[in-house]
Amino acid sequence: MTPSSGCLVDGEHRYALRVFYEDTDAGGIVYHARYLNFAERARTEALRLAGIQQTEMRARYGVVFALRSCSVDFRRPARLDDLVEVRSRFTNLKGAKLSALQSIWRGEEELTRIDVEVASIRDDGRPTRIPGAVRAALEPFLQSMEQG
Repeated sequence: MTPSSGCLVDGEHRYALRVFYEDTDAGGIVYHARYLNFAERARTEALRLAGIQQTEMRARYGVVFALRSCSVDFRRPARLDDLVEVRSRFTNLKGAKLSALQSIWRGEEELTRIDVEVASIRDDGRPTRIPGAVRAALEPFLQSMEQG
């Protein structure tokens, strides 16, 4: 069985997931750091839909994406057993940088908004330009994301 990588809807990547007990604090509310885990999963699956697998990128080019910065706006809490959807839109592709705007929704209610910047880095941790083949795979995806 192949897990879902989500889908594109109106130019936006959408990835659904369920809130499990392990995601919550003692009050049944999603622990703040878990929102970043949810966003990471969704970005990875969005890249997969663009034809980019990070293990292959590392093996072929010696490059990985690493979180450089993020800003999180917590608006409403998600709770145990909620079905939430991470919506991702790549917003910038430049040099060694890929930026995304991500939000987490429960139905029609926006719970969290996350601005993310990842850097393309070598094994030694130094930034390096996103490889041409990876950039070529991302550019059309970026354009389709911007149209929505």
